[in-house]
Amino acid sequence: MVSKQAFLCSLGSIYLSLLFVFLLMDVYARPANNSALKEKGMDKDENEILPRDHLNGVKMEMDGHLNKDFHQEVFLGKEMEEFDEDSEPRRNRKKLMAIFAKVDVNNDKRISAKEMQRWIMEKTEEHFQEAVKENKMHFRAVDPDGDGRVSWDEYKVKFLASKGHNEKEVAEKIKNNEELKIDEETLEVLDNLKDRWYQADNPPADQLLNEEEFLSFLHPEHSRGMLKFMVKEIVRDLDQDGDKKLVLSEFISLPVGTVENQQAQDIDDDWVKDRKKEFEEVIDANHDGVVTMEELEEYMDPMNEYNALNEAKQMIAVADENQNHHLEMEEILKYGEYFTGSKLMDYARNVHEEF
Repeated sequence: MVSKQAFLCSLGSIYLSLLFVFLLMDVYARPANNSALKEKGMDKDENEILPRDHLNGVKMEMDGHLNKDFHQEVFLGKEMEEFDEDSEPRRNRKKLMAIFAKVDVNNDKRISAKEMQRWIMEKTEEHFQEAVKENKMHFRAVDPDGDGRVSWDEYKVKFLASKGHNEKEVAEKIKNNEELKIDEETLEVLDNLKDRWYQADNPPADQLLNEEEFLSFLHPEHSRGMLKFMVKEIVRDLDQDGDKKLVLSEFISLPVGTVENQQAQDIDDDWVKDRKKEFEEVIDANHDGVVTMEELEEYMDPMNEYNALNEAKQMIAVADENQNHHLEMEEILKYGEYFTGSKLMDYARNVHEEF
């Protein structure tokens, strides 16, 4: 006869097994943002030379996902890292109050859409300057001879070395036009990167990138020509009928390869709802039910002042409880999680003593 203790242990094991299964089901059911996962999985060397799917201050990822951190990126700029789940709530509130004072240029104790627009443009420029700074370091990593120009072959050697290949062997084989043993997935990535490389090569094309062109290669959002290329790539991945335009049904379909099966796509109602709203209310500027490459390019341009004003109005509307089309201190503190991504706990209890 089984003892009571053995029975309880057995029951506990069954419970843990079921819990693990349910957790796995949840993970595979929801279409995660692959760009974030891929970048977390990169080692330092690979991350330095491989263009990222996620671009700070841009509304859409390179893989077609909406940028879930966009509001925080254009509101906090470089200070975004200071607001995290581990931060002390009181300290975060004080930081948010300090930001409010900076946005409120005319010191009337409320933020207008114009003031918010100016702030968004400043924070976007901040992200760009950070990208320029990082690019200097990244460029040095792929320009070992320091001549200020990098060939596709030089980049290819560094890229394959970051994937675990022997750098000297790869360089020697490329030099002697010998065949490289590369798996299909890496080969596909290289083909896509090569297309982007040639797009970043400003005329007259010499297949060599200088530091500025390499910045366009890593950060296409800050080059008009590369922004067009980026939009083309996204439309190509989402466009199902080949007309080089997007209708709603195409836009709310997950990019190919994002999830394992159709069921995983069907059950993610929130994902579909977010994309439907963004398509109808923001991207489709003339509301004709079709998004052209031009509309998508305008939507993704981080330095578009009209977009910044619209974003400012939307951000204010989220927290504008008294409907005066401005943002007061109490409102921004109450909706702090929307602006910072971090919960400002005990709001009701602490707001008066903060003032």
